[in-house]
Amino acid sequence: MTPTSTRPLGIKIFGAGSIGNHLAHAARRLGWNVTVCDVSTTALERMKTSIYPGRYGAWDPSIELESVDRAPRGGFDLICIGTPPDVHVPVALQALEEAPRAILIEKPLCAPGLEDAEELRRSAGKSGTQVFVGYDHVVGAAARTAEALLRSGVVGDIRTIDVEFREHWQGIFRAHPWLAGPHDSYLGYWRRGGGASGEHSHALNLWQHFAHVVGAGRVAEVSAMMSYVEDGPAVYDDVCFLTLRTETGLVGRVVQDVVTTPPVKRARLHGAEGVLEWVNGYGAEADAVICRHAGRDDEVHVIPKKRPDDFIEELKHIHSRLEVPAEPSSISLTRGLDSMLVVAAAHRSHAEQSWVGIDYAGGYRPEALRAAHQRQER
Repeated sequence: MTPTSTRPLGIKIFGAGSIGNHLAHAARRLGWNVTVCDVSTTALERMKTSIYPGRYGAWDPSIELESVDRAPRGGFDLICIGTPPDVHVPVALQALEEAPRAILIEKPLCAPGLEDAEELRRSAGKSGTQVFVGYDHVVGAAARTAEALLRSGVVGDIRTIDVEFREHWQGIFRAHPWLAGPHDSYLGYWRRGGGASGEHSHALNLWQHFAHVVGAGRVAEVSAMMSYVEDGPAVYDDVCFLTLRTETGLVGRVVQDVVTTPPVKRARLHGAEGVLEWVNGYGAEADAVICRHAGRDDEVHVIPKKRPDDFIEELKHIHSRLEVPAEPSSISLTRGLDSMLVVAAAHRSHAEQSWVGIDYAGGYRPEALRAAHQRQER
């Protein structure tokens, strides 16, 4: 299809769960044509009668609902994949066969085993389709504000970065009342892409994003400590601590958990002349970016935002990249794959009690990970 900024885009969404509803609503806010498909007719009915009207006030009858086997194929500008993470890659490979202009895969991109991740990279590279991964925080207004301030040198050269997403997942289950608990979905199984390491990998991805912004490069070494929970058939990490070192030697920390209430979601970039802080949820309906300098009042940039804005900004970002394909994207497939390599390295690091190095020349497969050096026990 020929790119145009005037006609509405056509979008097909796989998955009628929470993310599918968010993306459908965002696309309709932008005036796009939406088709949602799911393997479960119960999920489609729940979207129409409960989730969507409960969140947004009323069902939008212009949204087409179809079972996966009856959904139209081909002719879409954007295909979104909001299924469980362990089937993201197979669905994405099938979606590539439809030759859409873009594919958006919800985070995390895949399970930590990295099954077929390299095949997806190669297949996408041979196609004319742009592929994105749904780490929407890095394309939000607050992140853009932080980037501009960092590039202005307001806090000097960055010495270290800390990011933490600490949030009890009771909110997730309130939004999914048909789930009895973690064991009832992929969320309770770290090998399927659940647990704190997968569900809150926004923190890791945000750390990597800011590392790129300040010119520190990719993560080269990972040291991790996890807390695993066994709850019946479910096995997941409820706390995930990461220490990271980039290709240029920048070191920092990421903390992700599903046990903290009230939640804390923030990034702190410690510079030679001050600290820049990105804050998600700086109030009921706002994010913020804060510049802190010793002996001076904080400089607070408040960015009004409601939850739907996260997804609207994400789709606007993708649309902009369709209009100007050469413009790099901070939610590109490569960035999502890089995050999954670190998640895979984290689980291996905890298991082996060692630093794990990442050899990007080895592709997006387990063979790209190598033992770096043993952690010193005290």
